[in-house]
Amino acid sequence: MVFRVDNYNHNWREETFLMDVQGNVLITIRRCRKRLGILESWEAYKGERNINASDQREKPLFKATKTLGNPSCKISMAEGNADKALDYRMDWSSQNGWSKIYRTSSGYLPVAEVHRKNGTRPHELYGKDVLTLCVQPGVDQALIMAMVMVNDAMR
Repeated sequence: MVFRVDNYNHNWREETFLMDVQGNVLITIRRCRKRLGILESWEAYKGERNINASDQREKPLFKATKTLGNPSCKISMAEGNADKALDYRMDWSSQNGWSKIYRTSSGYLPVAEVHRKNGTRPHELYGKDVLTLCVQPGVDQALIMAMVMVNDAMR
């Protein structure tokens, strides 16, 4: 699994793109700004999505909402999506450098885990953006990677 993450904005927490090896945009992630909104949320769209284009009514692939006061978020798949029954929850520990993604429809089964990559010496860590991602078989790896990107923006 090889992905490229890029953005063309000064603030990567506002909009970012998940691309394949050839540079094709697989998923666009955009932060949702609501007036007087307390909860932070992000939406993910298939492919490249231009915010100024007429596709404003396009349904997102998923919407992630940060849980107030907890290191977790709820990820709701879009209505009409084949995976609607597969809503997710993500928990994380910034201090210990891990995240876990659970499928909520099946009793919180873990479908992916992310850990900061360790070096060869004890307590040696690579950069904060060097991760080990373990995804269960049959789970869409691009979808999970998009969730990891949202998680990084929420921290």
